[in-house]
Amino acid sequence: MAFGNNNQTPPSPNTYDGTQPTQHMQRPQNDTQQGGSPDNQKPKHRLGAVGKGTIAGVVGGAVVSAALVACLVGTGVLKTNTTSGSSASGSSQNITINADGEDTSLATAVAAKVLPSVVTVNVSSASESGLGSGVILDTSGDIITNYHVVEGATTITVTLNDQTYDATVVGSDESSDIAVVKAEFGDTQVTPIEVGDSSSLQVGDWVMTVGSPLGLEQSVSTGIVSALYRNTLTTSSTGTTIYTNLIQTDAAINQGNSGGALVNSQGQLVGINTLLASETESFSGIGLAIPGNYAVEIANKIIAGEPITHAYLGVSTQTVSSQLAQRYHLSTDSGAYVAAVSDGQAAANAGIQAGDIITKFGDTTVASADDLTLAVRSHSVGDTVDVTYVRDGQTNTVSVTLGSDEELQQEEKSRSSSSSSNGSGSSNGSSDGYGYGFSYPGLGDLFGNGGSGSYGSSNGYGY
Repeated sequence: MAFGNNNQTPPSPNTYDGTQPTQHMQRPQNDTQQGGSPDNQKPKHRLGAVGKGTIAGVVGGAVVSAALVACLVGTGVLKTNTTSGSSASGSSQNITINADGEDTSLATAVAAKVLPSVVTVNVSSASESGLGSGVILDTSGDIITNYHVVEGATTITVTLNDQTYDATVVGSDESSDIAVVKAEFGDTQVTPIEVGDSSSLQVGDWVMTVGSPLGLEQSVSTGIVSALYRNTLTTSSTGTTIYTNLIQTDAAINQGNSGGALVNSQGQLVGINTLLASETESFSGIGLAIPGNYAVEIANKIIAGEPITHAYLGVSTQTVSSQLAQRYHLSTDSGAYVAAVSDGQAAANAGIQAGDIITKFGDTTVASADDLTLAVRSHSVGDTVDVTYVRDGQTNTVSVTLGSDEELQQEEKSRSSSSSSNGSGSSNGSSDGYGYGFSYPGLGDLFGNGGSGSYGSSNGYGY
């Protein structure tokens, strides 16, 4: 297979050249553990996800010069339209927001409406315990939270109005960091949150975060939408969580806020608090939330028992750096080098081949393999996107209709149950967490792997 415009051996898809993508953070350890201190396990994600407990862990990733910490804390920014005398329709509480501007009366009214719909999610396992937050979706007791809040938990309870209720996991999607738990509320009357439209958010909109930061239940903080469409990846031993189109806010977010609500000035859900960027392991004015529209869509599919699918390109890629471009005389010094193409999938159907270097996906410039992963995941199954790539020094553009990763997920479930060795697709799998491994004997020398080619693809077929 040709590497760019030169016939030298391409890099093994199992390795990474050390180039760090921008916007990457890592998640810390569980916030609260039995014994009172975090363990020494590695952070699970490059993105700063707010963790299960109350003490943030240090992460190794860096954005610009700042180490980013992932706590079980929520970030949420959603568009809020402050209108005098408007009534929140559809809410099980008949509360009217009658405040103009960012003043105390507005925050008081929004808090009164939203607090009954946000719970504390308490989790424990044999070795640790912690907490996050959750948002009540319906009167049946379905609660949306983050996957990383309930990950590995053997016992789950939720706390509402100082009462504790047993809960179980309905389902989850690790790749998007969304999970649904069902609480046994019994005869207790609960208040589902009113869902707003996160797509209407604008930079500068007033928002409020609601949750249990540092274990302090029923806490609120106000701020604005600082930015929109933030993208990032977090990696763990089991896979990669892909965050796209995140909402950035300066409303205070600390550990324990993860899975909590980001609401607008009408008390409507516009985001699920998820990530925190900080040099000090605590609030620094940069929090990130999963858009409410996407989070609720995933949650509804989980509740209905429907498969959670994502846009799928069908390539295995490796980041091209300036050093590699110089060494192998490539015609471009950045992009996503296509190491392999999955037969019958979107990329292959559009004519993309192994050896091509993808440099643009839609309107997004692709400087690395991670850039491509994020760009693909920001689209939906069935979207048609123009993809620009370099082949033999020539730049080409083709239209690609994105497929679904449902079949891939089913294959990985079967594979993970029967294989655990390197290169088999489980222990060193694709960056999107589906573990689609490769073995390319003799092709590992470029990244110093001695040509063993025994590890799984760093980005795999998962996008």
